[in-house]
Amino acid sequence: MTLAGIILVISLLVLLFLGVPIAFTMALASICGILLSERIPMLVVDQRMFTAVDSFPLMAIPFFVMAGELMLQGGLSKRLVSFAEAALHGIRGNLALVSIVTCAFFGAISGSALATTAAIGGVMFPEMVKRNYKPDFTATLQATGGTLGILIPPSIPLVIYGVLANTSIGDLFLAVIGGGLVATFLYCLTAYVIVRREGMAPKEEGAEKLPIWKSFRAAFWGLLSPVIILGGIYRGIFTPTESAIAATLYSLFIGIFIYRELNWKNFLTAMKRSVLTTGGIMLIIAGATLFGWLMTVMNIPMIVSSLVIELVDGPILFLLLVNVLYLIAGMFMETSTIILLTTPLMLPVALKLGISPLHFGIVTVVNLSIGLITPPFGASLFVSSSMSGVPIDKIYRRTIPFIIAGIVTVFLVTYIPALSVGFLNLIK
Repeated sequence: MTLAGIILVISLLVLLFLGVPIAFTMALASICGILLSERIPMLVVDQRMFTAVDSFPLMAIPFFVMAGELMLQGGLSKRLVSFAEAALHGIRGNLALVSIVTCAFFGAISGSALATTAAIGGVMFPEMVKRNYKPDFTATLQATGGTLGILIPPSIPLVIYGVLANTSIGDLFLAVIGGGLVATFLYCLTAYVIVRREGMAPKEEGAEKLPIWKSFRAAFWGLLSPVIILGGIYRGIFTPTESAIAATLYSLFIGIFIYRELNWKNFLTAMKRSVLTTGGIMLIIAGATLFGWLMTVMNIPMIVSSLVIELVDGPILFLLLVNVLYLIAGMFMETSTIILLTTPLMLPVALKLGISPLHFGIVTVVNLSIGLITPPFGASLFVSSSMSGVPIDKIYRRTIPFIIAGIVTVFLVTYIPALSVGFLNLIK
């Protein structure tokens, strides 16, 4: 590795340690590497960063974010909660299960973990506390359910991975469903055990039953959104990127004409939140793409690939190494950033070992979803803490059972390809 390559890596680590925002960290580290390189002009910086975001598939990101925000402001989240509660009536701790299941439903619209945490948590947290659930458990549950926002299609991290790996985003959307369903089940099981063990919500079984058909009809238009997205893709009506636009227009129509809760004020709120979220993601993509390109030019991926191949003797050990790496990285970095940084390094090794890029992408996203609830970073934990007012240290202590459930999900998806590639083949 050249001196410029060493400085590139060291600069990244130092800036991360100093707490510089990740998008600027990767851009500044790249500039440091370029300054020490004798053959790379500074003009590359703006060229590569602009090219990174000038991508048709990446247009799906702002539109999926916008669709989720419009559905949130248009009143969908409370209708999903009512439907899930009616379906799960009579089970002790049903509101805990409702939180997880509703997050899965909402994730099928937003594609974002943080949006799912905020949307469903804002409705469920006060209701659960009112029904004798402990606030720290409830806040942790909302953060955990929020991670399903990237495990049920559409998934924004999968869009980013698909662009990097030149893999069908539509196939990724279908393949991740298996892992998303496993995670939903294990998180529900974990929540149920905790509720029973700690004696929460003892009177819940006697709650008045909601009319399930009425609640289904109210939530029907929202539940139809993922059917339109995936059905449209696989019937050739539109591409994954165009499906995001269709989802946005559909959300706008539902909020205005069906639910009639999307007024001008709510619309502006949705647009503001969408712009802020999308702007942050695009800045990270621009900085990470420049950094990744520079690593490639300096031959760092080949060096890492050679070292990894020398350390492992097959796909089983390699995937174990990748899972450990992602679990640690998820404790300190944002999901999209890790994908942008590690995919150029790890995917070539995976391909050499005969691992499908589709399966590797699902393993990547399912693993990194745990990072959203893993201290000290745990972005979903901070969203839930801010929304609920529960101190972050109390939420940290509650995450361990859910992290274990997430790790079990990761290993099931990693070593049982039927839950990803096999699931895709089953439903195509």
